[in-house]
Amino acid sequence: MVRLVVASSQARDRLLHAAVEHALEHGILDLSLREIAESIGTSHRMLIYHFGSREGLLVAVVREVDRRERERLGTASLSIVDARRRWDHLAHPSLRAQERLFFEIYVHALLGRPGTEGFLDEAVEGWIAPVRAVLVDAGIDEDNAEGLARLGLAVTRGLLLDLLATGDIAGTTRAFELFTQLLELVSEHDLGHV
Repeated sequence: MVRLVVASSQARDRLLHAAVEHALEHGILDLSLREIAESIGTSHRMLIYHFGSREGLLVAVVREVDRRERERLGTASLSIVDARRRWDHLAHPSLRAQERLFFEIYVHALLGRPGTEGFLDEAVEGWIAPVRAVLVDAGIDEDNAEGLARLGLAVTRGLLLDLLATGDIAGTTRAFELFTQLLELVSEHDLGHV
């Protein structure tokens, strides 16, 4: 029995990996479940077996991409220079399909669609908790660290949504630069004791 669960889990992981790679390279938002299956070398029935539905697969893809991004954050510092580098990465045109998919799943989760349970908690607290921890380690008190982490997430996501809606990379990048300049001003005033 254990052997079957492990094999199923490994098969699911392989399918998820293939779907993520395809999504990052070519996008999957506009594909049917059958088209996704064909493009990653499996059947739609296997995708249904492992993910329940097209939406279940898309949620799993978004969660995995989000997990990878959080993992990348864990290896970087939270300096202003790193924040700007991170914005340049997120604002790159190659990530548009991934970001559209993220916001589509976010809306589905807000509407309570099946397969999205827990997504909102992961999408928010999954980012706030690690950023908050780094900020606390840097000497910012717990309450301010929580607020800054939430503010940074809201600004970044809001500007990404703006970028998707308008295509204005120069305008959204300038807005992000202004945000980081505000953070620099705040940090000069010893936020750890505010």
